[in-house]
Amino acid sequence: MAEKKMCSMLYLAGNNKLIGDERLTDDDADILRESLVHNTYVAAIDLRYNELTDVGAGHIAQLIAGSQFLQSVNLMCNNFGEEGAKQLAEALQLNQSLLELRVNGNKIDNHGGLYFAQALQANETLESLDLADTDLRTECLIALATVLHYNQHLKALNVSRPILFSNQEETTDHFANMLKVNRCLVELHLMKHDIRDFGATRLADNLRHNFTLTYLNLSCNRITGDGAKELAEMLKSNSTLKILDLGFNRIGSDGLTHIANALSLCNTSLMTLSVISNEITAAGVCNLSDCLRKKNQTLCELYIWGNRLQESGCIALKTLLDSGRLHPDSVDFKPYVVDGEVQLAEVSNGLRCWYYWSPAYGDYADPELAKYTERARSELRSPLN
Repeated sequence: MAEKKMCSMLYLAGNNKLIGDERLTDDDADILRESLVHNTYVAAIDLRYNELTDVGAGHIAQLIAGSQFLQSVNLMCNNFGEEGAKQLAEALQLNQSLLELRVNGNKIDNHGGLYFAQALQANETLESLDLADTDLRTECLIALATVLHYNQHLKALNVSRPILFSNQEETTDHFANMLKVNRCLVELHLMKHDIRDFGATRLADNLRHNFTLTYLNLSCNRITGDGAKELAEMLKSNSTLKILDLGFNRIGSDGLTHIANALSLCNTSLMTLSVISNEITAAGVCNLSDCLRKKNQTLCELYIWGNRLQESGCIALKTLLDSGRLHPDSVDFKPYVVDGEVQLAEVSNGLRCWYYWSPAYGDYADPELAKYTERARSELRSPLN
């Protein structure tokens, strides 16, 4: 029997204090390129939080272009810009093995993002692309949404925190139209897009025709109860979405009640809901708690910290945990009693707890367990992990 070849991850993050305070430079990237260009063992490279400029990004681009084995490259929060993005995008047009690329936190600007949109027209292997916090602008976002009308390979896209100057929600409308026809994307992050109720409605209308998206991140926007109502109506007919992140919006108790009603009556697919810091009061929490205890048996993760829960809301959540309906590791709160009153303490669980850092020790330090980043994705798929 042929021996099974094992693959490994090369972890060279600049913020890992266990391996020293030194950060990799462009010269180190050149050495890395020479060492790994014919590699058949290392499948993933984590170079986050180093000091790679356009020159260093060029060296990594040459490695990507010449590699037949590399599957994941993380260049998060380095110091390259538009020129580095251009070289990486050109490498994607030559590479046929890379599945995941993260360049989030590098200021590649609008033109840098356009290079990646162009690369996606030719590349047929990349499954996950992270362009968050890269100062993308309207033209780039529209180009990416347009390309995804036809690209049937990319499964995960993060374009959070662009720089937008319009209040017309043009980019949200383009992504909504894309979701109506795209049959491959399973994960989409639209954090800090200034999405309001109109944008939420457009997304909800088109998601009724989408049968592949499982993870939608709309956190840090301006969605109110009206937008949440439209999303709840979508949940009544959508049987694909498993993770919905509405954290840091303004849906209030009315919005949460609409979602609870959808989970009670129709939806049996949503597994994770985040409504952190949404101006929700005890009324909405009680409605959701009743829904989960009496009717819905599918939702298994709930993140609700940062709302005005009051004691009745705290009691409802404590009852929910005591009943065994939710596991303590799947919520971001822990009930306790002081002087006969039920209070809640925050627990550091969440959807994106390992987005900016990776554990250096413990169970999840193993990349095979952590899958590079977020715990919530591991049961659905793995491109961004």
